[in-house]
Amino acid sequence: MDVKLYNIVAIVNEGFSDSVMEIAKDQGARGGTIIPANGSVTADAMKLYGIGIHPEKEIVLILVNENLVNAILERLYDKLGSQSDAMGIFFTLPVTHASENLLKQYNTKKEE
Repeated sequence: MDVKLYNIVAIVNEGFSDSVMEIAKDQGARGGTIIPANGSVTADAMKLYGIGIHPEKEIVLILVNENLVNAILERLYDKLGSQSDAMGIFFTLPVTHASENLLKQYNTKKEE
């Protein structure tokens, strides 16, 4: 089984994780995991960027096939990026190892 999976990581201000999941699902993702978090930044960094930093964050982890990554990221950047109230930061991590039962869920080839 040759499945290439990526973990999309979205870090957004509190209250925007549902928007992240709506965008991801509209582009073909099956679901995700939402983790409450707190941001940490120095006063110097706040002055440098000229913006207020909201300490309450949400981290959304979304596991997807390789072919969905670009479409999801483009929509996230567009709708929830740094110019929005969500102040989103998005990146991906390749999944190099996964359990067989997880890989079967994401295998797009039909079993013969």
